[in-house]
Amino acid sequence: MTTKISDYTIPFDAIWDFENALSDYTGAPYVVTTDCCTHAIELCFRYSSHESVTIPKHTYLSVPMVFHKLNMPYTFVNQDWEGEYNFGFTNIWDSARRLMPQMYKRGQFQCVSFGRTKPLEIGRGGAILTDDKDAYDALKRMSYDGRDLSISPWEKQQSFNVGYHYMMRPEECIDGLNKLNNGEIFHSSKYSYPDLSTINIT
Repeated sequence: MTTKISDYTIPFDAIWDFENALSDYTGAPYVVTTDCCTHAIELCFRYSSHESVTIPKHTYLSVPMVFHKLNMPYTFVNQDWEGEYNFGFTNIWDSARRLMPQMYKRGQFQCVSFGRTKPLEIGRGGAILTDDKDAYDALKRMSYDGRDLSISPWEKQQSFNVGYHYMMRPEECIDGLNKLNNGEIFHSSKYSYPDLSTINIT
């Protein structure tokens, strides 16, 4: 059975359904969907406190751009990886190329992608997997412009922490929910990224 946006009285309920489905599939107690994996990574580093980080020199260009945006020192390292890798000295993972049953690692933040060529290919979107309820609450608010989603309409909220417009759209979540339920997950082989340590970012 295919889920449609018209099935929902409140379209944003599709987001919760997709997050719950991802939680069941990955084994992560909490899931925060985002508009892309890059922003998922950014939110994790904004939430966590890290002075510097190491990243593989063979990865996607948006990754070092995140650390320029955050003004966080980073170092490229030789690291062979497939599916996901850990940002050195942190509990944050770039899991953009992995989506497996019960993949969640306890105590970690794993950032998955639903972009082109990814295991669950929606076209755009990402998610943070976590088992930390406080982190989940904070990351959820951060991804919704600092909004407390228990307050509706949002205009009733009088106090906001800084947030970002990084939420995933209901239409994309429905696409992801249908593909996840239909088993349309393709475990991609190792992807070849260029050596980013040879480029100049100013």
